[in-house]
Amino acid sequence: MVHRCVFLHAQRDHRVTTLAKTKEVQAYDALVSSQVLSHDDLELVMEEALRGPADVPSLLMDKYKIPKESLLTCLGEYYGCPTLEYDECVSMNPALLKHLSMDYLKLHYWLPLHQDKTCLDVLTDDPHDLEKCRDIKRAFPGCTLRFLVGLRRDISLFLLRAMGQRKTHSISDILGEIERETSPDQLEDTVGGALHGHDSAIVRLVNQIITDAYRQGSSDIHIEPSLNKQDTIVRFRVDGTCLPYMKIPATCRRAIVSRLKIMADLDIAERRKPQDGKIKFVLADQRDIELRVATIPTAGAHEDVVLRILTAREPLPLVAMDLSARSLGELRRIAEKPYGIILSVGPTGSGKTTALHALLNSINTPERKIWTAEDPIEITQEGLRQVQVHPKIGFTFAVALRAFLRADPDVIMVGEMRDKETADIALEASLTGHLVLSTLHTNSSVETITRLLDMGCEAFNFADAMLGILAKRLCKRMCDGCREEYRPSMTEFDELVQGYGRESWEGLGVRYDREFRLFRGRGCAACNRTGFKGRIALHELLLGTEEIRSLIQSKATTNSMLRVALQEGMTTLVQDGIQKVLQGQTTYQQVQRVAIK
Repeated sequence: MVHRCVFLHAQRDHRVTTLAKTKEVQAYDALVSSQVLSHDDLELVMEEALRGPADVPSLLMDKYKIPKESLLTCLGEYYGCPTLEYDECVSMNPALLKHLSMDYLKLHYWLPLHQDKTCLDVLTDDPHDLEKCRDIKRAFPGCTLRFLVGLRRDISLFLLRAMGQRKTHSISDILGEIERETSPDQLEDTVGGALHGHDSAIVRLVNQIITDAYRQGSSDIHIEPSLNKQDTIVRFRVDGTCLPYMKIPATCRRAIVSRLKIMADLDIAERRKPQDGKIKFVLADQRDIELRVATIPTAGAHEDVVLRILTAREPLPLVAMDLSARSLGELRRIAEKPYGIILSVGPTGSGKTTALHALLNSINTPERKIWTAEDPIEITQEGLRQVQVHPKIGFTFAVALRAFLRADPDVIMVGEMRDKETADIALEASLTGHLVLSTLHTNSSVETITRLLDMGCEAFNFADAMLGILAKRLCKRMCDGCREEYRPSMTEFDELVQGYGRESWEGLGVRYDREFRLFRGRGCAACNRTGFKGRIALHELLLGTEEIRSLIQSKATTNSMLRVALQEGMTTLVQDGIQKVLQGQTTYQQVQRVAIK
């Protein structure tokens, strides 16, 4: 009888193992069918995974160098779920982990990410694991589960991050501590840097706000005290849009502003006039970031604080700038010219400086001496001699330019042409054998010419010097994880045609037929259900051709110059945006938000 029981148990274990292997084979069928991996190799990997601690995806990546993207695609198709790769910018709701054991989650590889009124988003390595699903339903009764597939390595990284957030306390814990330990009068009267007994909590609160902003991919942090006893609002700007982050009790508002002023080395007692400074901040993982701080007096004797996050970045390659083939080729051509001026224009935060550094990176060779004057220095690269201007001590862009001309430069980059003096010196430099790059705040490439002439620049000098003007905008990029095709209506098609221009549209050869498709973001955990993640650049490159130079010298109208530029092949910001809509990189609504007047 004992022998029969042992035989039955062995038979059952064999059936379970065989079933698991069959399931694994089905999950990775696509790799075998595409001949990335042989069936025999897959069998060997599964045998090794059953014997040892490593799972099949880890073995495939380590031993057979299968890309993570290919594995996620296979698993996503097999399970019929969206996939999620580890990314620090993916936000998690720490409240969902409050009653869960981290040891249990690490053992079973699942993690709750977000919860709304109807669904709970759960990241797991196996949505078909019935026992795991039962555990999740017991932990979150009554919730509709929406699964995302991830690799065990990535789930472990998410769990490590969640554990780190637990150790650093939540914002609500810090605020509770402040309210328990400090009277409202103490906080409201915080001046002169004396934060008294609550200084530790305020320091941790400010540090946590900055850390959360960086993790969520924010470009700016807005601290907005309200009138009377209303809560202070904190907002993050993510992908160009301000999003509410949290509310802080009114009693903490002056203490927070004081702490930020101390960090930025500003006058803590001065509340009547704007101030600006910088903060060097070290994240928990020892990465350094810099924040540009601006304080502005507001109603009720309060101060708003805006912090721009400046990460120490490497320059982007020119090919990664989302440029069209024409614009990329022409920019490379004019950047090789020995002298002349190239301008990058657009509103604040549109990527003007990023574009110039990409251009400099493409021509940065030991044979060229390149000087840059910037405020602030946001991007650094080897081979450039970069100078930080200080207008408060009289070291302006104009002064820096004059100094550069005495230092035997080949290429000069000026952070911004803010006044006629700087513009005149830059034009003079470009006409005397130097390549000059600079930025300007204008709406389009053609309007830049009018702006410079209105500033008092000599039309003949500018016409001779101009090589090209690159206008830029940034709009939201569609999330790759949840992008889907759809059949648009005729109305949507007509909007695209009208926005592009009917005459120019004919050249695209795109018609409204059965094959015509557009794209939209369905919304997933990776993009916080918005359908967008990151931003994409729109460009408009006006070249200094003979015809354009002639029009500049005659001070022709903006419309005349635009008409000639379009005839010569220029693509406007809107047209470039619509081309990216047709490629499935963004939507026409996003293009309209940033590029249409």
